[in-house]
Amino acid sequence: MDRHTLSNGRLGAAIKADGAELCSLTLDGRELLWQAGPEWPRHAPVLFPIVGRLKDDTLLHRGQIYRMTQHGFARDRRFAWEEHTPTLCRLSLSDDAQTRALYPFAFHLELIFELDAEGLTIRHRITNPGAEVLSASLGVHPAFRWPLQDGVPKEAHELLFEADEPAPIRRVDGGLLSPQPEPTPVEGRRLPLNEGLFTRDAVILDRPASHSVRYGAPGTPAITVSWEGFRELGIWSKPTGAPFLCIEPWHGHASPADFDGEFADKPGLLHLAPGATRELSYRIAVG
Repeated sequence: MDRHTLSNGRLGAAIKADGAELCSLTLDGRELLWQAGPEWPRHAPVLFPIVGRLKDDTLLHRGQIYRMTQHGFARDRRFAWEEHTPTLCRLSLSDDAQTRALYPFAFHLELIFELDAEGLTIRHRITNPGAEVLSASLGVHPAFRWPLQDGVPKEAHELLFEADEPAPIRRVDGGLLSPQPEPTPVEGRRLPLNEGLFTRDAVILDRPASHSVRYGAPGTPAITVSWEGFRELGIWSKPTGAPFLCIEPWHGHASPADFDGEFADKPGLLHLAPGATRELSYRIAVG
């Protein structure tokens, strides 16, 4: 089975086995998710076992070099269906010879999508079935239509955070985390949206005070993204008129530009002892 559709009459969602990727989210038949056009050919990829880029695309573990490209491999692997009902599905991915050639850790990753009357919850369970500590990052990358409704100016949209966000932001330069923080463009709780925000790639809140953010404009549906277990938040679009906005909870980020050490020492990773499981989740509420 390539794809499974969830529906409760008001909301609908579609998930595909390739990448365990959410590829549709509808409200009364109206599509809210970016439909993978030529500007960016994805919908909502899973970022695992890294978020962002490693310096020189190189993972160093116990002195051995592995090649790992941006955002890792999970988004390009086919997950196995474990369960599917009209309002829930569960998929999984485990290490194999192909993953171990890129990433020398045992892992089991499950994604559970559950639809209810108000939104969609996506849970990510990472288990370490190996004999050594599992070091990894995990991020999500859902892209929403921008504008959310035809005829509404992009500049009418905003993000409204749960709490004030006065802390400096981070940027990436050449794919790597810049060393110096920058003043935040968030005005209290509000971030007015415009394409100029993304001329230097993503806006990264590396320690957000909030655990949720509301996206919308007058006359459009309101989308609230909330998260648990994730520590950072990326906000991204292409600064070339691309009609999507990504709201991305992460646990981890690109390598700092000056980091050259062992992968396990890279800032931002989560570390799981043998036999341990960690769950990280996010929710898209619509209305």
